[in-house]
Amino acid sequence: MEKRKEKESGNPEAQSMKLADLVNYQEKAIVSRTLIDKKTGTVTLFAFDEGQGLSEHTAPFDALVHVLEGEAEVTISEKTIRLKEGEIVIMPANRPHALRAIKRFKMILMMIKSAQ
Repeated sequence: MEKRKEKESGNPEAQSMKLADLVNYQEKAIVSRTLIDKKTGTVTLFAFDEGQGLSEHTAPFDALVHVLEGEAEVTISEKTIRLKEGEIVIMPANRPHALRAIKRFKMILMMIKSAQ
């Protein structure tokens, strides 16, 4: 698996854009583009080629995944959920999770970083 960070192609601030157009697929790779990176949270776009994925890991904050196109399999604490375009899943903090592209897919990951 190859991970690539996509170069910024213009500033998406203060203009209307289609999220899925802000990140491109690359063969046998995962491409990411961070749109917001603040102390309080991050918003990152991803494009996964078919079969690519992120191995099981945990994060100290809640995160929301929204599939923009394609199809993915998300496993959270050993429960597998299949997501298609337009669907979301919330990944709770400190619970193991993994992602895999059933078909190539694009997603937006919103992570909220705050103390409770």
